[in-house]
Amino acid sequence: MYAIVRAGGRQEKVAVGDVVVMDRVDAEPGATVTLPALMVVDDGAVTTDPAKLAGISVQAEVVGHERGPKIRILRYKNKTGYRRRQGHRQDLTRVKVTDITKAKA
Repeated sequence: MYAIVRAGGRQEKVAVGDVVVMDRVDAEPGATVTLPALMVVDDGAVTTDPAKLAGISVQAEVVGHERGPKIRILRYKNKTGYRRRQGHRQDLTRVKVTDITKAKA
C-alpha cells in the first residue's frame, strides 16, 4: 500500500517506513503530524474519491529539522552596471511515515 500525499507545496509518493524531506512543519522532533492523502493505492485498487480519502489517515513522525542547499540568485543587466546578488536556504523538515490507515467501510 502506498499513498500520494501533499507534503508542503509538493506531492510525494510514500509508503510505511519511508523518510520524506518536506517544507518546514511547526512540530518538535518526535511529534506526529498528519499528511493529507490525495490518492491511495492498495493492492491495485486506486482510491481518488475525496469522500473516501477523508477517512484515510497518513501519520508521520518528525525526525528533525534541517536547511536545504544554498541557492545563489544573480540579477545582471548589461551596459548599465546593475548587479544584484542574493542567497537563499530553504527550511526543511525530515519526517518518517509510520502508518497509513483506512476507515472501516
